[in-house]
Amino acid sequence: MSSPSWQTLSLEHAGGIVTVQMQRPEVHNAFDAQLIADLTQALDHVDRDPAVRAVVLTGAGSTFSAGADLNWMLGMARATELENRKDSLRLAKLMNTLNFLSKPTIAKVNGSSYGGGVGLVACCDIAIGAEGAKFCLSEVKLGLVPAVISPYVIAAIGERQARRYFLSAEVFSADEAKRIGLLHDCVPGPELDAEVDRVL
Repeated sequence: MSSPSWQTLSLEHAGGIVTVQMQRPEVHNAFDAQLIADLTQALDHVDRDPAVRAVVLTGAGSTFSAGADLNWMLGMARATELENRKDSLRLAKLMNTLNFLSKPTIAKVNGSSYGGGVGLVACCDIAIGAEGAKFCLSEVKLGLVPAVISPYVIAAIGERQARRYFLSAEVFSADEAKRIGLLHDCVPGPELDAEVDRVL
């Protein structure tokens, strides 16, 4: 199956493995409407490709994903309730698509992950992070709750930890992310590729 191209992603095929890399390093791979649409379509595309045996999700540059793009969120603040609902449903479709993908998924967490980026990590079957990565459920700082991602994050870290981190917006380490169940393992950054390959 030939692979279409997407504005905000790159897809690399190798031996039945597809690496999907978010390509917005200038804004720390933050979500906007285009990235949400591209990632949903790309995941649906690889899900239907019988040659694909597993999917690795990662980010370009030094960050996995900063969550929602603040400029995009400012636009949403000026939008109508109906437009905001449609945006939320598109994000919900992305998370649902990743969570229920029929291929095994690995989050290769190459750097920090905030807000909705934590949701992407939680939706993957296996999550492996670089030791220097930081994590934060930062929505409360904007007067929001982590609504769309919450079922997946709660499933990963449990209700008790979610109640703390959803409210506090504390930044926590890769070691803490592993302790509470968001990551399955964390390794030194230079060893991340090798560890993901070993698991694959």
